[in-house]
Amino acid sequence: MPMTLHINGETHQVDADPRTPLLWILRDKLQLTGTKYGCGESFCGACTVHLDGKPVTACRIKLKSAVGKQITTIEGLNSRVGEQVKRSWLELNVAQCGYCQSGQIMAATALLERNPSPADEDINEALEENICRCGTYLRIRQAIKHAAQKLA
Repeated sequence: MPMTLHINGETHQVDADPRTPLLWILRDKLQLTGTKYGCGESFCGACTVHLDGKPVTACRIKLKSAVGKQITTIEGLNSRVGEQVKRSWLELNVAQCGYCQSGQIMAATALLERNPSPADEDINEALEENICRCGTYLRIRQAIKHAAQKLA
């Protein structure tokens, strides 16, 4: 029986096992490939999306748990805060390999939406589950602060 998902402002009917991770629905069924597969165990944050406005790892959320909720992926991140975070990422040339960046941007946007002027420890806490193997953490922090200043 198809299930209804609300993703990036659109409604999608998905026919899949209710236990399927949301990540595979997004990437394989709906072709929303901006959400990346990293570890599959919720350790790296590459698959971070917003579920009812909160950052979650899509690899650990089951399809049945996402039904009836508002899901935002990097492709649909078009809020004022999200747009500024993406601009700041580009302006400060944050990405190196870029693989983790969609998850980092999703976590950073959620942080700035709830805390428009985060301290370093707030940033560390909000992004502690998002790993960057290239080590661009200083540029990530700078981009978050830059976005916060532009939004103020």
